[in-house]
Amino acid sequence: MMFKDIHIGKLIVRKVRESGIEMPRIMNFLKKTEAEILSMYDSPDLETGILLRWSKLLEYDFFRLYSQHLILYAPPSGADKKKNTSRNTEESGLPVFRKNIYT
Repeated sequence: MMFKDIHIGKLIVRKVRESGIEMPRIMNFLKKTEAEILSMYDSPDLETGILLRWSKLLEYDFFRLYSQHLILYAPPSGADKKKNTSRNTEESGLPVFRKNIYT
């Protein structure tokens, strides 16, 4: 799979077909009409809340596709930059994860 150009709607519809989940169940779970769901299938990107619901329904981490994109296509890290800048020493308030996807 190429991670450079992610068309999330096409990937979701592929996973829906693989899993065999019927449209009424999808509509009920996402609380969307059939037309809205079909529109999502054509969409190259989706809101994170909707993508999270798709991930739960289909039991597949669609966010991992974007993480893989970052690993493969992000610019080189600034590992050689000074770590003690004021911006880096301030607490951001964001969660800190055990592993950095860039390493």
